[in-house]
Amino acid sequence: QVQLAESGGGLVQAGDSLTLSCAVSGSTFSDLAVAWFRRVAGEERKFVAGIDGRTGNTEYSDFVVGRFAISRDNANKRVDLQMNSLTFPETAVYYCAAGPVLESHQYAYEYWGQGTQVTVSS
Repeated sequence: QVQLAESGGGLVQAGDSLTLSCAVSGSTFSDLAVAWFRRVAGEERKFVAGIDGRTGNTEYSDFVVGRFAISRDNANKRVDLQMNSLTFPETAVYYCAAGPVLESHQYAYEYWGQGTQVTVSS
């Protein structure tokens, strides 16, 4: 059973940076693609960024390219999301998810964390 635990959320001001971490347990970490999604209140979860386990290839949504960076630490089974120049509309619950293939569709991921709240004040 794969388990994911997010950390690092909090309250920041617009323009600030924040790093989220996703700790993964219960599986061969290098076999997993890990992605970050976010859900703004009243909307569906949307893909933010992801990283493949075997190749290290990364994928970003258009609205975070150049501002966010995803990385993985295979030794410590962790995936980080560095978020820069945050804006108020990016206030959301951020989730990490794991699955066999890097995809931008949430239904490709079998395992999910509980989420961590990121609040950006304007």
